[in-house]
Amino acid sequence: MKNFTQIVFIFLFVMANSFAQQEKGIVGQENWLNNWTEFKSNKKDYGDPTQILTGNISQNKKLFSKDVYLLLGDVFVTDNAILEIEPGTVIIGDYKSKGSLTITKGTQIIANGTETNPIVFTSNRDVKKSGDWGGVVLLGDAPNSKFGNGSIASFYSNLNLNEYANVNYGGQDTLSNSGVLKNVRIEYAGRQIGDDRYFSALLLASVGKETRITNVMVSNSGGNSFHVLGGNLALNKLVSYRANGNDFEFNLGTKTVLKNSLAVRSPYNSNTNGSRCLKIKSYDNKADFDFNSSKTFVSAKNLTFLNESENLESDIKMNLIRESIYIGENALLHMNKSVISGFNPAVILDSKIVINQKNLEHIKFSEMYFNNCNGNIFVEFDSNNADLENWYGNSSFFNVYSNSANYETFIDSKSAKRPDFRLKINKIIASNEINPDLRNN
Repeated sequence: MKNFTQIVFIFLFVMANSFAQQEKGIVGQENWLNNWTEFKSNKKDYGDPTQILTGNISQNKKLFSKDVYLLLGDVFVTDNAILEIEPGTVIIGDYKSKGSLTITKGTQIIANGTETNPIVFTSNRDVKKSGDWGGVVLLGDAPNSKFGNGSIASFYSNLNLNEYANVNYGGQDTLSNSGVLKNVRIEYAGRQIGDDRYFSALLLASVGKETRITNVMVSNSGGNSFHVLGGNLALNKLVSYRANGNDFEFNLGTKTVLKNSLAVRSPYNSNTNGSRCLKIKSYDNKADFDFNSSKTFVSAKNLTFLNESENLESDIKMNLIRESIYIGENALLHMNKSVISGFNPAVILDSKIVINQKNLEHIKFSEMYFNNCNGNIFVEFDSNNADLENWYGNSSFFNVYSNSANYETFIDSKSAKRPDFRLKINKIIASNEINPDLRNN
């Protein structure tokens, strides 16, 4: 009986440990990337447009999957209208006119695709490239941290005087509802709009809590994949693939919960601003920041950030890889049960952040898996990170450190058709000892 009890205990311990390992990074009993995502979008032919969208959509409108729609120039949904998009519909951003779609304050988009019939926004070029067209913009009435309300007028090149009201965002309605994005793909967006400035594939400005955004994939964006300015959001099952800009950027006092989401970077994709998986700031210009408003606060859980580098050490020497996460002054991040694999280093804190207990309590990393990174957490321009390693390496945070290749770490990161970026069960040896830096190898 005693031996049986011991066997049961060992079995339960192993199972619990396996589950604890698997629950880091993106999770799910099944691979939730199946069916609705596309990692080889350059191989897809969506057909020629049969309908044109241009100018303002000022009345309720529905797009149907039997048609292929062309975004000609900057298209605005206005006057409290609702744009509904049927599952399986394809909307193409015009390359020559740099098409874009903007959901203005008070309007909604209902893009409720299904797993087997996702809604697709893509480019009309024969050979598609990052930044072929603008992107999708949702503007809401929720608060942000700027003095006065915000505007994205600089994103558009041909606004007339009457259209400036269409590009304002911000207000006091925390519950602001800009609609639904579910089972949606946005491909080859992120056009360049000036020196060091790019459209984001999906821009969410002052978007409120009632907006539902889940199962959205952005691939090959010339700018940021997901860019959040202010607002209050819950984001779930987002995928950023080979963006030239940042995968996820948060700014202007947003309060966002980001869960179960993935960023896959290539060392050969980066725009002039550089690129990270996660960038968190409270302002770009401190003079514009209303210190009576909220700072940016991102709660992140079960994220997987990985770099596709085949030779990490060589790519680092060639300056092709940078940090995975950048945290600015007066910004808060609580990150938990997430994976960061193959970066240089894992995390950089802005040089203006004073390293003390109060500030570090605003930047939390717990139950993390740091794998194969050229160092873990540093202050910008400072190579001495002993204090930070001692703090985050404390056993009370339950952080894990390792050095293993992606194919050893994830279930199937090599598959072109059905990749699976969940952690392999029983392949991770948990350790709270700091892994040696690649620079010392």
